[in-house]
Amino acid sequence: MRRLNKKEILFCHQYLKTGDEKEAAILSGYTSSPEKVGMELLSREEICKEIDRLYSEKKKKLTHQAIIGYERLAFGNISDIIKLIFTENMSFEEIRKMNLFNIAEIKKPRDGALEIKFFDRLRALEKLEQIDSHEDMKQKSFYQALEDSIQKFCGGSSNQIEEEKTVGI
Repeated sequence: MRRLNKKEILFCHQYLKTGDEKEAAILSGYTSSPEKVGMELLSREEICKEIDRLYSEKKKKLTHQAIIGYERLAFGNISDIIKLIFTENMSFEEIRKMNLFNIAEIKKPRDGALEIKFFDRLRALEKLEQIDSHEDMKQKSFYQALEDSIQKFCGGSSNQIEEEKTVGI
């Protein structure tokens, strides 16, 4: 397998962004028959492997960002939001510097009051728990597969294997 050149690496990145081989080829600088070039590039094993690698990286980053976001929603500070409610005539610059991440919706009815709706902290905690339990399931499935293969190899149950270890067989 040969190494990818800069144009091919750029194609992989653009394909991951667009999902379209022709558009990715054009954005990567392939001007002559971009659809054909895109299809040819996607048929190469090293291109597919690079796209898979980039996709895995992107998926890890997105998962990490989601976890951070849920943590901010679940445990975030609301002192800036309180300040926003009780301070009149704030400048745009002051508001821009505030941490308003936990706000889902802001309304200012005709009477001039400020209505603020927060994201649901309990739901954010539930999402964090789901992510955590999903990770546990991945680990358990690996260990379960390992245990199952040991059972098949030894021809017995895991309890028998534990008993044999204890007895010293």
